[in-house]
Amino acid sequence: MENSKRKMDSNAPLKVCQYGSDCYRINPTHFKEYSHPHLESVLAKASSIATVTVPDSLNIDRSVFEEQVRIVANLFPHLKGDIKNPPKQTKLEHTSAPLATSSKPRIDTVSSAPIVTESKNPIESLFAERRAKMQASREESSMVIDLTKDAPPATSDTGISLQRSLPRDINAYFPVVAPRGHMAQKLAAAAPYNFFLTTITDSKPTHSEPLSVTFQELLDSSLGQLESSVQMNFMVDIGWLLAHYYFAGYENVPLLILYGDETPELKLVSKKKPNVTAMKVELKTPFGVHHTKMGLYGYRDGSLRIVISTANLYEDDWHNRTQGLWISPRLPAVPENADTAYGESVTDFRSNLLSYLEAYKLPQLQQWMARIRKTDFSDVKVCLVASVPGGHVNTPKGPLWGHPRLGYLLTKHAAPVDDSCPLVAQSSSIGSLGPSPESWVLGEIMASFRKDSAPVGIRRMPGFRMIFPSYSNVRQSHDGLLGGGCLPYVRSTHVKQEWLKGYLYQWCCRSRHRNKAMPHIKTYCRWSHRGLYWFLLTSANLSKSAWGVYNKTGRFEKPLRINSYEAGVLFLPRLLLDENFFPMEAEKKHPQFPMPYDVPIIPYAPEDTPFFMDYLSQ
Repeated sequence: MENSKRKMDSNAPLKVCQYGSDCYRINPTHFKEYSHPHLESVLAKASSIATVTVPDSLNIDRSVFEEQVRIVANLFPHLKGDIKNPPKQTKLEHTSAPLATSSKPRIDTVSSAPIVTESKNPIESLFAERRAKMQASREESSMVIDLTKDAPPATSDTGISLQRSLPRDINAYFPVVAPRGHMAQKLAAAAPYNFFLTTITDSKPTHSEPLSVTFQELLDSSLGQLESSVQMNFMVDIGWLLAHYYFAGYENVPLLILYGDETPELKLVSKKKPNVTAMKVELKTPFGVHHTKMGLYGYRDGSLRIVISTANLYEDDWHNRTQGLWISPRLPAVPENADTAYGESVTDFRSNLLSYLEAYKLPQLQQWMARIRKTDFSDVKVCLVASVPGGHVNTPKGPLWGHPRLGYLLTKHAAPVDDSCPLVAQSSSIGSLGPSPESWVLGEIMASFRKDSAPVGIRRMPGFRMIFPSYSNVRQSHDGLLGGGCLPYVRSTHVKQEWLKGYLYQWCCRSRHRNKAMPHIKTYCRWSHRGLYWFLLTSANLSKSAWGVYNKTGRFEKPLRINSYEAGVLFLPRLLLDENFFPMEAEKKHPQFPMPYDVPIIPYAPEDTPFFMDYLSQ
């Protein structure tokens, strides 16, 4: 484009984007700062927005290219050359008219994600940009290792290839690589809690911290020779995940993936990798998601391992974000002809896990459930706290899901807690909580989370604290404001519950070198000067969809409504240590509980505001 045209608008960018046609951004702020000549030339040749010709060959997802064209056209109408009737509005709108393709026939490779603009939910925009980044990252290296082995090669009309460009050296592909063969030793040293945080790329002290872990270490041979596995998650970058399996030597081992967020690669992966089965978990309600993050690892000797975490299976979540993982001990097969009750955990973890898996109603899980029934879980001393979508009532074994399940377990196993000890919640997103604290947080959540094994009597309501990164926390993170990409809380929700600010506390983790690693981890706990009463690590954010809400008005609907799949583990001192408290400071008798943030916690200053996802689309 001629510079004179650009000068017609003082806001038009003069600096050219360094990524050229490989740029995958769909944030309008980026296009205000950088020029994209390849988009401008396409616009200049079109007579209207509906007749823009999409190039045959794209380095990015086609839907992302279309969205980029619309962004440029709306931001800078004078750059559109001969386009007639340019839109008068400056706010981007979705147009149902597709951009034209060239006359050469081709099979569409559009992502299943809808086109996202500023008028859409910023969370959806973030997911679309992540998908584009996943696709763009496949072209970064020139040394090729074929992940598909004997699978037929990808053709140009599928738009999908799992023949990913990989360097032969794992250290050239993953930013942090732990020494091989030591994970079993690291896990044994982490007993009795087995609670880890993910390694932070830009925080070198975490690379050697005994309680830091990389995803590659979950596949370490010292843990066992993998026979098959299941990965249950929300977002999955299949190329990134299969690269881990490749470098661990398990590229042809059977892998079942249950996921929540659709991508074209996941839909077609089985055609390229027959040993991989990927299935989207369908939900009946649009308000829920498959949010669980769990791995099942079956070994050749018949043993099994369970991993429950807070991290999605793609690079960003294992880069500069604080994530938590519980890794089970190696669980052996029960002896042949053993009684069906043999090997159950003191926490009933096995039967609860089976109930959770049964809720999926998937034939592909039946063989795993059969294997779990024949596995000895007696070394597992944490409780499974999960959620499954639907309406739920109590059972003879008590409530099975959501916040009532947690309350039931606390009543059975938690030592009496002084009412002066607040509940400290910490999550990476916050749902619609209602117009007042009593609407749900104090009315329902605290009714369950306050429980303990003390006799029922008159008790006062404990305090409530919420750790959520402030704008200042995120601005000072390793990735600047982009570090808030894992914090999908939006301003439109907050303005309806501004009472929450009085309960908010900063993210602070200097003691474990994660102060600048924004938390995607989710935790809930109570403590006093005496110690930690209990601690929950979970995928569940503070939201009604995750934890459930009672139906107070319906006469026929079941009383507790949950929208999402979630999973977590509850650490209780009586079960793990035969004590009333976990030590929060070093002592001789028991290891200190590895808190993921600094205590005491720091409240927001009057000028502080929570970080909103909106900051990334301004």
